[in-house]
Amino acid sequence: MAQSILVIDDEKAIRKALSEILSFEGFTIDEAADGEEGVKKIKENSYDCILCDIKMPKKDGLEVLQIAKEEKPDTPFIVISGHGNIETAVDAVKKGAYDYISKPPDLNRLLITIRNAMDKKSLVAETRQLRKRISRGYEMIGNSEGMVRIQETIAKVAPTDARVLVTGENGVGKELVARRIHELSNRSAGPMIEVNCAAIPSELIESELFGHEKGSFTSAIKQRIGKFEQASGGTLFLDEIGDMSHDAQAKMLRALQEGKITRVGGEKEIKVDVRVVAATNKNLLEEVEAKKFRLDLYHRLSVILIQVPSLNARRDDIPALITHFLKELSEEYKQQPKEIEPDAVVALQQNNWTGNIRELRNAVERLIILSDKVITKKDVETFILLKP
Repeated sequence: MAQSILVIDDEKAIRKALSEILSFEGFTIDEAADGEEGVKKIKENSYDCILCDIKMPKKDGLEVLQIAKEEKPDTPFIVISGHGNIETAVDAVKKGAYDYISKPPDLNRLLITIRNAMDKKSLVAETRQLRKRISRGYEMIGNSEGMVRIQETIAKVAPTDARVLVTGENGVGKELVARRIHELSNRSAGPMIEVNCAAIPSELIESELFGHEKGSFTSAIKQRIGKFEQASGGTLFLDEIGDMSHDAQAKMLRALQEGKITRVGGEKEIKVDVRVVAATNKNLLEEVEAKKFRLDLYHRLSVILIQVPSLNARRDDIPALITHFLKELSEEYKQQPKEIEPDAVVALQQNNWTGNIRELRNAVERLIILSDKVITKKDVETFILLKP
């Protein structure tokens, strides 16, 4: 389908010239002879781009721009200006216009500007869709007592900068809780940087967290910015904090106390503005007793403690989770969501979910792939419960 452009100009010759040029390039063109007619068409139709003159009767270009930004904020607006209106055109750009073209328009610049404006619109739309998909991927599903309590806690703690320790078994959704805290915080526009403390060798964890200077150790061929600096202004999520080495724990404690870090091999103190959310599947108080975790660091991290229940402890949420995963995974596979029989849901509800939500999601994905149009109890027994 051809991309559409609205040309608003009170000079008929300009409108005709632009329409002929742009039609030849494959665009669908609509015209308006003054600002008032242009506003009417903007409200009634959707365009991929708007070209608008500055000086026009009834409504000038700046008035049209203001209304266009209110009605169709994502539609790129390009100003067409006479030589005496350049300052006004620049002012229009400051107020939201994508760019301006001088009269008589240079054909190459006009086409490049229109293409760039439309590309930007597409990128903005794609980014918005990706953000929606990512946000959906971190939805908190369930109305069980435990989940309601967690959501209430998140709503209270998210707007503050209090440090949070999230605990629970593997696969219960600790990262989801951390991301929800970030999304609802005053830091949501900043980055959320994740560090899996269990996946990084103990000799490299300090460099990962605090960065290093060039030449500070054998493989340090250039300066590296650590996760603390990367997360400045946002949230640092420390997953599996219970696996952090003692040396790194000591430096972490100092960073939390003073809000400053020092890169490995460096001497300069660097101020960082970071909110820390940590998570672990271990009982840190038992780790403290075993002298594997610092008690003072535990107290620094656990200003707010959120215990995420296992899936077996919140079986009432399983039907809602199944429905959510059926929809989410069907979208990924680009197919209509499959139906599931009530007996099949009950069978899944009664299963022992040692892998928690992660295991349930994998089970739903397996059923989508291996089952026919409707997922039956027999499918659950065959593919999930492994009964012949």
